[in-house]
Amino acid sequence: MPSRLAVLASGRGSNLQAIIDHFDNIARERVAKVALVASNRADSPALIRAATASIDIAHFDGADDGTQLLALLQKFRIDLVVLAGYLKKIPSTVIREYAGRIMNIHPALLPAFGGEGMYGARVHEAVIAAGAKESGVTVHLVDDDYDRGSILAQWRVPVEKSDTAESLAARVLNVEHIVYPRTVEMVAMLQQLESKTSS
Repeated sequence: MPSRLAVLASGRGSNLQAIIDHFDNIARERVAKVALVASNRADSPALIRAATASIDIAHFDGADDGTQLLALLQKFRIDLVVLAGYLKKIPSTVIREYAGRIMNIHPALLPAFGGEGMYGARVHEAVIAAGAKESGVTVHLVDDDYDRGSILAQWRVPVEKSDTAESLAARVLNVEHIVYPRTVEMVAMLQQLESKTSS
């Protein structure tokens, strides 16, 4: 039975779309499916993307202490939580309940250019301002500290001399769309193997 994914998104949902497309298009046996897309923003375009794909959607209060979010995850029997442009800190209660089962993608090579407030254009501006020769993407597990969870995958992207934050962001995002769905699939497969071994 495929692992049930919940994707949390605050914005456009382009990584969400990449994940949906990946699991819709793979020829081998599907190991995971997006069962829920939830957002702290009722007007998030990600919710529209999900509804268009006939995926259940939900909105919860961004100031939630974890009670609403945890109830949603339990209601939909979620196995793995995937953050895709979700800009709020995950409450500790949710992290404890889903320890090792919450993933995020960051648009730089952590531990560099991570931490509280480092998201979106801010990351790419910082990379260019630092004169870094390369950036990239990092997929990591989520814990109580911003961008400090165990790293699952990284992919390097060169920084060109002519790059602006916008041009670098576009190239990094293209790589995110390749790396993230495949890492989600890998983690789902490992979870299923561990479940079979322990049962």
